[in-house]
Amino acid sequence: MTGQRVASAELAATMDALGRGARAAAKVLAATPRATKDRALGAAAAALRASLDSILAANAADLEAARAKGVGGALLDRLALDPARIEAMAAGLEAIALLEDPIGAVLADFTRPNGLRIERVRVPLGVVGIIFESRPNVTADAGGLCLKSGNAVILRGGSEAVRSNRAIHRCLEAGLAAAGLPSAAIALVRTTDRDAVGYLLGEMTGYIDVIVPRGGRSLTERVKREARVPVIGHLDGNCHVYVDRAADLGMAREIVLNAKLRRTGVCGAAETLLLDREAPAGFLPALLGALLDAGCEVRGDPAACAADPRVVPASEADWGTEYLDAIIAARLVDGVDGAVEHIARYGSAHTEAIVTGDAARAERFLARVDSAIVLHNASTQFADGGEFGMGAEIGISTDKFHARGPVGLEQLTSYKYLVRGSGQVRPG
Repeated sequence: MTGQRVASAELAATMDALGRGARAAAKVLAATPRATKDRALGAAAAALRASLDSILAANAADLEAARAKGVGGALLDRLALDPARIEAMAAGLEAIALLEDPIGAVLADFTRPNGLRIERVRVPLGVVGIIFESRPNVTADAGGLCLKSGNAVILRGGSEAVRSNRAIHRCLEAGLAAAGLPSAAIALVRTTDRDAVGYLLGEMTGYIDVIVPRGGRSLTERVKREARVPVIGHLDGNCHVYVDRAADLGMAREIVLNAKLRRTGVCGAAETLLLDREAPAGFLPALLGALLDAGCEVRGDPAACAADPRVVPASEADWGTEYLDAIIAARLVDGVDGAVEHIARYGSAHTEAIVTGDAARAERFLARVDSAIVLHNASTQFADGGEFGMGAEIGISTDKFHARGPVGLEQLTSYKYLVRGSGQVRPG
């Protein structure tokens, strides 16, 4: 592939071995009953809790190395683990175990006039390759979701989280072993050689059925550019909150603060505040003041700058920027239609919210905004598979083909048709 480095023979052998193991494991998982998969998930959750100290020690080493390289802010927040986040990983695996097994579910069942009975049933995708940055929790979430959906997975995490990922992966291997499942069902690319990503994308079509990137725009763009198998992913999360003229100001303030500042480094964090030009005069200074007082930088249009002297003038680039930091862009728009127009021009089709007490205006926004997730009177930070009852997620897809929104169990499946006859032949 043009511009791609040639992998060493040693790396190629290592990656091919992972691929062969995953392909063999996928055949086992496709026929594994729910009880066995759930036993593996429960044992992995127990191993995470039992390994708390070793995981925290590994993460501390990753954080120290990251700080030495000058990493800070939102990137460190995404990398950092604490007892609560490790417990959340364990609880996430247990939540996945409680979900219905999608494999074998009958999606349609009908009989043709000639007597043929046709069923459409869920099947695994096969082998999923997941390339991710920073977030070590993806190791647990992705491993658990792929296991429950009957898929083998090859995980390639970022070098900044290598120690954390290995510690978490050992817990997943313990879960597989406890259930008698092959360790290759959840494989981790252990090398930090950057050529491993290129090899995964371009040279493993015989082993991998789909790639899922989880990281920044540059990673996702590279994956979509170089992958030779289908990709489920999104470029970025340039999310918007539109506060309508019929909004309750108190509600709007709470939603805007939560959407922007609860966790600034997640893809569902709001990056732009849009306010109806016809909103009451006190709305703009109140909302901007709440953000500024909470330590958020605001980059605004002339109206926003006039409302509070602390607002920095926005550039054209600000409207399309995913900050992943305590920064937000703010501007006035001409009602619902103006908000929809702005989002269509600058958004990334990820998550948008409207705050309004007018049901008709809310429905107009929900119907016209073409994003994966659109909310009414709720924070954009609900863009999360766990909050959708999926147990966990691999990411939020902004694609329109196959999967859109949180990628959970069902999104990691395909289907096939089972046709049962009684000797029918097709007439000439």
